[in-house]
Amino acid sequence: MRARGFTLIELVVTLAIVALLAGAAMPLVRLTEQRTKETDLHQALRTVRNAIDAYKEAADRGRIKVEVGATGYPPTLQVLVDGVEDIQSEKKVMIYFLRHLPRDPFFADPAAAPADTWGLRSYASPPTEPQAGDDVFDVYSMAPGKGLNGIPYHEW
Repeated sequence: MRARGFTLIELVVTLAIVALLAGAAMPLVRLTEQRTKETDLHQALRTVRNAIDAYKEAADRGRIKVEVGATGYPPTLQVLVDGVEDIQSEKKVMIYFLRHLPRDPFFADPAAAPADTWGLRSYASPPTEPQAGDDVFDVYSMAPGKGLNGIPYHEW
């Protein structure tokens, strides 16, 4: 039996080959998606951590009002976006550390606020058991699993 110049067997073999190639391409697509998310995670962590460090440096230089006994780290991630008043400026200008807070690309809920996608570590918490506190010393991903490099995402 012929269908448009192909026998039924040729058509079945052709479809089998196309299905095999499509099946082989799927793991590559997943790997590419994971690699892209991991690159985005590295960039987001770098951006937030640089902003936290810039805030701390401004506090250490006396440009930001710091309460007695406070560490000089930002009290929340949102402060990095909202800005703080430069107390050394005569015009009371604001210092901004981020234009917007990036999201953790691995966070499952796309409706969550960017600040809610990160795990927070305060200055007072131990590095092995990060916990939120009175300030934001560091951020980490709360994503389960390991990266392509074998390191769990929360340790990046």
